[in-house]
Amino acid sequence: MSETTLQTLEVNGIRMRVAMQGNGPLVLLCHGFPESWHSWRYQMKALADAGWRAAAPDMRGYGGTDAPTDPQSYTMLHHVADMVDLIKSLGEREAVIVGHDWGAPVAWHAALLRPDIFRAVAGMSVPYSPPSGVDLLTALERQGISTFYMQYFQTPGVAEAELEADIEATIRRITFSMSGDGPGRVVAGVLPPGAGFLDATVEPESLPEWVSAEDISYVAGEFRRTGFRGGLNWYRAMRWSTELLAAWKGTVIRQPSLFIAGTRDDVMRFPGSEARLKKLPEVLPGMRGCHLIKGAGHWIQRERASTVNALLTNFLKNI
Repeated sequence: MSETTLQTLEVNGIRMRVAMQGNGPLVLLCHGFPESWHSWRYQMKALADAGWRAAAPDMRGYGGTDAPTDPQSYTMLHHVADMVDLIKSLGEREAVIVGHDWGAPVAWHAALLRPDIFRAVAGMSVPYSPPSGVDLLTALERQGISTFYMQYFQTPGVAEAELEADIEATIRRITFSMSGDGPGRVVAGVLPPGAGFLDATVEPESLPEWVSAEDISYVAGEFRRTGFRGGLNWYRAMRWSTELLAAWKGTVIRQPSLFIAGTRDDVMRFPGSEARLKKLPEVLPGMRGCHLIKGAGHWIQRERASTVNALLTNFLKNI
């Protein structure tokens, strides 16, 4: 089996760092916030062992990939275009795409917009919801909500200052507190007035067995070099994404699809999440499975790596 290699490619007008492992049909792995390609290392090995070519980029704004300063450069159309051009840069014409957290909407929308290229799709943590006419920020405002964490992330410099004050502590606290091993309080939710994002997190007495001090140090080192602006710009492009996707309002994804999440994931406690899960068979008519893993939190592919690997490889084998 090959080892993981890193290379930087020209993709959709930016330089993108990509981790690769294995040989065979291509699988793209899209990470979320605040992560990097490194969050997929267990899946990359499993996919390579199963005869697939795994490619996990640092997504736009992260790690070794360019981070444009303008939030308008982070719409969903930009992210899908990145994945389309990445496939071409890797010398392929099609791929299966997998995403977690913010990477899940990228995977869903890639499958939606380019079914000719993305022949199957798997999302983790964030279920597919077809494009609608109202963006989430506007919907929250109409409900009188003004302190949801995504709203807190909107003003440039505010969340950056909080998250960058002690980057290693930020990554450690978020990783532990949003996991199934954390204290159980919602971190990614409505913040108390005047609170920051980290106020609901705790400093772990010890790290769970699925994450090491070296893992935390690696990810913290990436953000120490790049800052959080790129990752936060994904949230700041949400309104533009909704406007640009209006032509696909209500559209379903017909390719083979898979959804995986932990029962203790904060996203599962978002308003409307239960309704979205019930609608998945309707909006994903090609769905091959919806798996909620008991006791797991937000970092599902790391917290339950062996379970996720089995579900993912079985899905790929049967498409």
